[in-house]
Amino acid sequence: MADTTIITGQFVRISQTPASIGERLIALVIDFILIGFYVYATATLLSTLRISSDFIMILIMIVVYLPVLGYSFLCEMFNHGRSFGKNLMNIRVVKADGSTPGISSYLLRWLLFPIDSLLTGGFGLLVVLLTKNSQRMGDLAAGTMVIKEQNYRKIHVSLDEFDYLTKDYRPTYPQAADLSLEQINVITRTLQDGKKDRVHRIAQLAKKVQELLTITPRDGNQEQFLQTVLRDYQYYALEEI
Repeated sequence: MADTTIITGQFVRISQTPASIGERLIALVIDFILIGFYVYATATLLSTLRISSDFIMILIMIVVYLPVLGYSFLCEMFNHGRSFGKNLMNIRVVKADGSTPGISSYLLRWLLFPIDSLLTGGFGLLVVLLTKNSQRMGDLAAGTMVIKEQNYRKIHVSLDEFDYLTKDYRPTYPQAADLSLEQINVITRTLQDGKKDRVHRIAQLAKKVQELLTITPRDGNQEQFLQTVLRDYQYYALEEI
């Protein structure tokens, strides 16, 4: 699996490697085994209690059924995206951008798990194989992915990489601060692209940025304009650290 590298708006580089299908399946088997032991032990204990059958049913609902039903959701929400199986396999659930998922993301993964499980023998497995980050349908809907935790790194980018942003640096285009991280990523990828139509794409993007921010470039060099916009954005982002 190839690493996914992300640089956030606060210039924190996140490097993460998607967990393999084998690792996820082994984690799932471990979880099922643990759940089986829990159900067996709890049922054995309840059978020794001398209480009415009606109360036994209530206990089974509270002590057995609900914990088993919400196992993955509760584990991932309270254990930083890891069930016991995932913890043993050193994998965890994160957002696709490297951030920590919220309750709604964990809940959506949990709600769609039965559908993924039913389709695992066919379409569900195909979805995991074909998606870039080995995401099941629940991951795609929740915007999450399962990664190898040992390869999950958050590294603050050294300010030396932005040595052009000296104390005397003065932004050329203050409007650059209004750009979103997604827009900055588009600009960065366009400038780094080595395709034959690179010049044309840069010109188109520069025009869109100028219209979006209501900017009149200081010179006619479109690539230099975009580079300056990036530097100005970095200046304001670093000011917030």
